[in-house]
Amino acid sequence: MGLQTYNSKRRFDQTPEPEGTKAETEGSSFVIQKHDARRLHYDLRLELDGVYKSWAVTRGPSLNPDDKRLAVHVEDHPLSYGEFEGVIPKGQYGGGTVILWDRGTWHPVGDARKGYKKGHLEFELEGEKLRGRWHLVKMHGKPEEKRENWLLMKVEDEEARTGKGTDILVEKPDSVKTGRSVKDVAADPDDTWNSKPVSKKAKTASPQKQAHDFPKGARKAGVPAFVPPALATLKPKPPAGDRWLHEIKFDGYRIQVHIDKGKVTLFTRSGLDWTEKFGKEVASAFAKLPVENAVLDGEIVVERDNGASDFSALQQDLSDGRTDRFHFYAFDMIHLDGHSLQAAELMDRKALLEKLLPSNDPVLRYSEHFEESGSMILDHACRLSLEGVISKQKNSKYASGRKGQWVKSKCSSRQEFVIGGYTLSSTSDQAIGSLALGVHDKEGLRHVGRVGTGFTAAVAENLFKTLKPLTQKDSPFADKLTALAKKDLVFVKPEAVAEVEFRTWSADGNLRHASFRGMREDKSASEITREDTKKSDQAVPKTTIKFTHPERLYWPKDGVTKEGLADYYAQVWHLMAPYIVDRPLALVRCPDGIDGPHFFQKHPWRGTNKAIGQIADPKDKKGEPLIRITDFDGLMALVQSAALEIHPWGATTRSWEKPDMIVMDIDPGEDVEWGEVMEAALELKRRFEDVGLSAFLKTSGGKGLHVVSPLKPQAGWTAVKAFAKRMAVDMGKAEPDKYLAVSTKAKRKGRIFIDYLRNGRGNTAVAPYSTRARPGAAISMPLEWSELTDEIGPDYFTVDTIGPRLSAMKRDPWDGFFSSAEPLPK
Repeated sequence: MGLQTYNSKRRFDQTPEPEGTKAETEGSSFVIQKHDARRLHYDLRLELDGVYKSWAVTRGPSLNPDDKRLAVHVEDHPLSYGEFEGVIPKGQYGGGTVILWDRGTWHPVGDARKGYKKGHLEFELEGEKLRGRWHLVKMHGKPEEKRENWLLMKVEDEEARTGKGTDILVEKPDSVKTGRSVKDVAADPDDTWNSKPVSKKAKTASPQKQAHDFPKGARKAGVPAFVPPALATLKPKPPAGDRWLHEIKFDGYRIQVHIDKGKVTLFTRSGLDWTEKFGKEVASAFAKLPVENAVLDGEIVVERDNGASDFSALQQDLSDGRTDRFHFYAFDMIHLDGHSLQAAELMDRKALLEKLLPSNDPVLRYSEHFEESGSMILDHACRLSLEGVISKQKNSKYASGRKGQWVKSKCSSRQEFVIGGYTLSSTSDQAIGSLALGVHDKEGLRHVGRVGTGFTAAVAENLFKTLKPLTQKDSPFADKLTALAKKDLVFVKPEAVAEVEFRTWSADGNLRHASFRGMREDKSASEITREDTKKSDQAVPKTTIKFTHPERLYWPKDGVTKEGLADYYAQVWHLMAPYIVDRPLALVRCPDGIDGPHFFQKHPWRGTNKAIGQIADPKDKKGEPLIRITDFDGLMALVQSAALEIHPWGATTRSWEKPDMIVMDIDPGEDVEWGEVMEAALELKRRFEDVGLSAFLKTSGGKGLHVVSPLKPQAGWTAVKAFAKRMAVDMGKAEPDKYLAVSTKAKRKGRIFIDYLRNGRGNTAVAPYSTRARPGAAISMPLEWSELTDEIGPDYFTVDTIGPRLSAMKRDPWDGFFSSAEPLPK
């Protein structure tokens, strides 16, 4: 890799790490650095060709030969890095604490350069902690995968250990260089890097107030009144070049914080005082900062369990008066201790801000930035279903309004709309069923369609209470509405503003696949205009199915309605169809939503929609017919019938007795960490590829992962199931402490059941893109292997959050699934 990548990822005026230069002499040193960054891991570095070849070992090395530890190949490091121990500042690449956990020499078995190029290094270590022989083996990934996964394994020799109580990471956790722990290094101010020296005055300052090295452009000034915020201009992609930094776009309320002699005031972007709305915890956290006066810019959010900000949850907490989940992400500072910073450069303002904020505060957080490619950051954000990226010029001053120095790039279309009317719910005359939306243009308020999903029952009732007093006889829209657009509509004064996420704009200027996200009390209806003029080029599948009660809540606590489920499936139909069309199906039906009874059905029921096909099993022609669908109408009929899970056979009705895939379900027991689930998926991938088969990955939407291999439909059910069983049994025999091939619950604690039983005739597995009939409305989502990380769990993607990922997907993660099929190995 060379050291170009290493140097490009670091700013050496802001990090204590050594700048990368290649060594002129050859050596055989190795080091392992324990790195407590966003997640704790161990960096293995082997000296070769004047640099350290480097791997991030996610769970650290193990002396147990049965353990296969995931090792992600990263950029080469300079040999001077072998002595590094200290704290990399927040906001810098790899920010966190590093200790030198082990060091010594390594000796390759055979030609190291050939082994490295081939992807299999065998070597011996002579370290202070690790000794003996080891393997590093590269996993076979697809050419387009960005991440290079290897496995680190201990050879069974006299240095190997098995059994409990033999974890070298627990036994010897501290530095071989200084004897200190990670915690000791993190707490030592001499190890904390500052790009600018702290003045003598700062070292002796009162803990109640820091002394500051004010940057160029700062000037003495009193605390300002509300400062109109700097706003970002919407662009289709982030700007390129070294002049820009990039931050993750938060999904919350923009807030300007004023601190003056202990008094804290929280202003919305329009200057409203919302201090009381956010409760005592937020104001108290700001009051504790070591400043006399300051003005900070940032965003208040509520986060989901996976760490992503969630505007709907924020709205719900504000409605309920709940204040214990608020976090404030600070991304700029306008004023500090008698000095205006508006004329200072952004990077200098951010440096002061990061130094001011406590590192482990439960409420206040520093908004880290990235200096890599903005397009790469946006792509990563979209894959994780985040809202998007804000790009800012590094040397820009703080300028109110949209001056072009801040740019926003979104993963999916999302903006505010004026509410011009509502329809009543078909199940309650005290709740709304949908909202009619509009935006202002030169003609007035223009109608852009309706939104009918994203409301929980409580939200629908609260919206009715808000909108009923605003009702009026005449339409507030400037354009003439069609009969369909006016149907059942109650007009209201155009004063309330809703935030809505949608897939795209149709050619006639209406929203497609819209979902309500919350009310925006901080924005004026008069300023709402259409942000994005881009139209959709994707054909929308048409259906003849008529939905009764489209606002019926299938997932009540998540606000996912029948209409919302239909919208979701319309977006993924072209991706999902090959896995559910012309296959016998088993369904989980919940006519009253997930809080009501669940029915697992393989056969038609009374009143089955005609679009849902019925087909006889060739081996049971006199028995009840099975269910199948043949087109998009069939899928929509399943939605109308409250089929919330779709489980197909692994064979089509064109070739009943010849399966065209193998599904291996990784089902973790209690006390199994997610890292072990990921390792099991990689092990299955390796085993499939070792016998010449391809392997594809998806989340289960439940607890684990599915690894699926396409087959040419030639072998029968018995042979396919036997092959799958053999693979599961072999994994259990190879690592009995980790895997088992039987479903006995008593044996599964701490182990993973490799479930091969999905591969028998008549057995099913949840389809790619199918929802799950569980709280959260999770989706069984196909992934690329490069996406197998700690960031994405088994139920990470949901109907509510999937929009950004779908909008940003450049290609199908399972592209080439059936074309890569091979016959079942004999």
